Amino acid sequence: MAACNFSSFLLGFLVLALVNFNESNALSSNYYDQTCPKAESAVTSAVKKAMLNDRTVPAALLRMQFHDCFIRGCDGSVLLNSTGANQAEKDGPPNISLHAFYVIDNAKKALEAMCPGTVSCADIVALAARDAVHLSGGPHWVVPKGRKDGRVSIATETRQLPSPTFNISQLQQSFSQRGLSMEDLVALSGGHTLGFAHCSSFQNRIHNFATKQDVDPSMHQSFAASLRSVCPMHNKVRSAGANLDSTPTIFDNGYYKLLLEGKSIFTSDQALLTNPTAKTLVAKFANSREEFEKAFVESMIKMSSITGGQEVRLNCRFVN
Repeated sequence: MAACNFSSFLLGFLVLALVNFNESNALSSNYYDQTCPKAESAVTSAVKKAMLNDRTVPAALLRMQFHDCFIRGCDGSVLLNSTGANQAEKDGPPNISLHAFYVIDNAKKALEAMCPGTVSCADIVALAARDAVHLSGGPHWVVPKGRKDGRVSIATETRQLPSPTFNISQLQQSFSQRGLSMEDLVALSGGHTLGFAHCSSFQNRIHNFATKQDVDPSMHQSFAASLRSVCPMHNKVRSAGANLDSTPTIFDNGYYKLLLEGKSIFTSDQALLTNPTAKTLVAKFANSREEFEKAFVESMIKMSSITGGQEVRLNCRFVN
């Protein structure tokens, strides 16, 4: 999910009202079988090529999917460039650190040469996220396809994204607004098995946590000390931060094991242990990688099936 800011719950409800759940947007596993049978292999090829040069690509693509789906549904709106009259989602504060857009561009270019005007950018994002997980050692699943691309992208709407400082109630509300359950919340949080967090995303836990406590007491003491060493109080190194778990390029269930040891990064991670149901799920996934992967796949399919677009863009960065 995200190192981001979220304050307006009402806005979230209003945006969800705009998401299109019409039958015309029904998804299908064989959507491109006749019109573009090599669509998935083209996306996989683009992801594989990018991973050869940049090990952070899988985490970036997985995060991109979350940030796309949580705003106007999975409509590729996160890919649109800002224009003179409008600042787009990708330039909203929570999305400034998103990257690897070129992977989507490369896949789209290949697909336009192969089957013009057929495969949506939103579907490419969903397929790339699946490939990112699988190529990092995680599960493979059949992605339902047939999403359409949206024409609207507004930077201020990124305030709806769940923040790394959220407590469990805020997380539950954010997910439930999108039709996602507590199990979805805990399973999708496992996406934090991949990637890196900048100091600003967890500074609140290691400095000035409370009036009489500088560090969050729920955090393992030596782990907190290691974070404080790379993220001092007045850190001026913008690239400084920490990996989200001990195997940041491998998709596994290590995130949950570390969480139970007090070695989670975000407040929103630690928050999962403050709810009995969520804590039980964390323990379940920590004990069984198979159970985690099964739940993660189900929740990814559920989240990525929130549709909301109207067209198939010819260029992912611009509306037709």
